[in-house]
Amino acid sequence: MKFDQLILDIADYTLNYEIESEEAYRIAQHVLIDSIGTGLLALRFPECTKHLGPIVPGAVLPGGARVPGTQFELDPVQAAFNIGCMIRWLDYNDTWLAAEWGHPSDNLGSILATADYISRRRVSEGKDPLSMKDVLTMTIKAHEIQGVLALENSLNRVGLDHVHFVKIASTAIVTAMLGGSQEELHNALSNAWIDGASLRTYRHAPNTGSRKSWAAGDATSRAVRLALMAVGGEMGYASALSAKNWGFQDVLLKGRELTLGRPFGSYVMENILFKISFPAEFHAQTAVECALELYPEVKNRLDEIREIKLTTHQSAIRIIDKKGPLHNPADRDHCLQYMVAIGLIFGTLIAEHYEDEVAMDPRIDALREKMVVVEDEQFSQDYLDPEKRSIANSIQIYFKDGTKTDKAVREYPVGHRRRRDEGLPKVVQKYEANLLTRFPRNKASEILKLSMDYERLTRTPVHEFMSHLVI
Repeated sequence: MKFDQLILDIADYTLNYEIESEEAYRIAQHVLIDSIGTGLLALRFPECTKHLGPIVPGAVLPGGARVPGTQFELDPVQAAFNIGCMIRWLDYNDTWLAAEWGHPSDNLGSILATADYISRRRVSEGKDPLSMKDVLTMTIKAHEIQGVLALENSLNRVGLDHVHFVKIASTAIVTAMLGGSQEELHNALSNAWIDGASLRTYRHAPNTGSRKSWAAGDATSRAVRLALMAVGGEMGYASALSAKNWGFQDVLLKGRELTLGRPFGSYVMENILFKISFPAEFHAQTAVECALELYPEVKNRLDEIREIKLTTHQSAIRIIDKKGPLHNPADRDHCLQYMVAIGLIFGTLIAEHYEDEVAMDPRIDALREKMVVVEDEQFSQDYLDPEKRSIANSIQIYFKDGTKTDKAVREYPVGHRRRRDEGLPKVVQKYEANLLTRFPRNKASEILKLSMDYERLTRTPVHEFMSHLVI
């Protein structure tokens, strides 16, 4: 029986497509460093670190996969969870916006863990390890699989979470990394689709919570498990997607057929969005930029504000337009009004601003109550336009005395492809600052030099690169 065409297409791309785009490799290098750096920064937060380490005390694997910024050596399944959890905890690196939004860098949890495990095992057997060029190649492909699936297939519309596409992409990539055949990729992918997807319950009020920060780690670790099972001979299911009544499409998509918005290539990596300036849900990045633009004008007039008009796009309204109480950091970092209020009060936005100590500041909710959120239909159209892919927001503030500020408008955040010349140097600066939160200055400088020397980086064996990140 022939496998569903989408499974065949993903497997064929994973095994056979040659990445030729120099731009994609250049951006993948920056995705790698930004993801590692963001993961290291997350180690400052106990709510993140409580999830790290072996699944039970003592279940370490000498010679296994290392977890950056720690001394853990784990089996690749648990290491993928650790790394994926770190990378996503602060929601502060890359983003992909489409019919289904998400964070393709989540796949680095599985890619780095598996690559380190494979490389260390190969070296112990006298074989050649994987190189960091292999990691970049697999990262480009994982981004492409997740991102192209997201272009026209909305999981959120049926209440499912985007990390399912992370699981699909990681399953394909890791099976290939483990030496899986075309048939084994088909088997692994079919099982990943059959797993189904977690609900978005934990991303929305009144249940917003920290699971949204470890959900990607969970997806990547499951992918590694399914890949290992497939190369160990586990069977697959040819009509996992299309089976009448029991397939993914009928059960979870209400009969809608999964489609590819474009052929697989390197489009997603070339157009990926970086979160550079603020650890904020991406639909709010330009809104926070607008708030910082207005900050000098309003910082001493907060009590005089009558109304704050936030003009945005449909997706932002759908995800981050929140009124009423916000119960925890996970709730606050997905609230448009909270993020704008922080920008207007403090003139900046950092991860600590979501913690309870800052959230107790009465000025925040006072400003939130004065905010009116409206949709600009042109903003919504430009958000979906593949030639623009804007994420526009504007803010205008009205005072009690009848005066008002100019309207601050941003169409593209600093992490957008249209602002690469401005953005990529800031990614490097951010990486250096994050390295310094975990490593002594000399060690951080050594890691930075290796990471930014493209030719040297791509030649470096994975296990040697990961050894630099052991604390």
